Amino acid sequence: MARKEEKAQLTLNRLIAMKTEEKKKPKERRPYLASECRDLAEADKWRQQIMREVGRKVAEILNEGLGEHRLRDVNDEINKLIREKSHWERRIVELGGPNYAKHAPKMTDLEGNIIALPTLVDEGLGTGILGRRRNCPV
Repeated sequence: MARKEEKAQLTLNRLIAMKTEEKKKPKERRPYLASECRDLAEADKWRQQIMREVGRKVAEILNEGLGEHRLRDVNDEINKLIREKSHWERRIVELGGPNYAKHAPKMTDLEGNIIALPTLVDEGLGTGILGRRRNCPV
């Protein structure tokens, strides 16, 4: 007798799960080009999403158990996300939003002159090496 009740409960749970899934709106995908975005709030939302992804990837790259090949792949993904973040920051400025690059961290030299911190993505090379990736052979 209990088996029949369990089956009925299972079916009910599946039905409820299906209905709640239908009510959810589909996940939005980030536009391929930042220039396709026309709304400042949307652009800022996509920039924040990229920042969260970078944070997750940096946490992953710090994992000591990560193999060298995966380490290189994650580093490349981080570099791609940072490059994409700069595109979104440029688009946010075009739309009239804050200039996040202008407020980047700065440091001073011994004379007190302000010098910009080196960015993770070298402007000339287009790539940066993060965390444990620095210790890997080239």
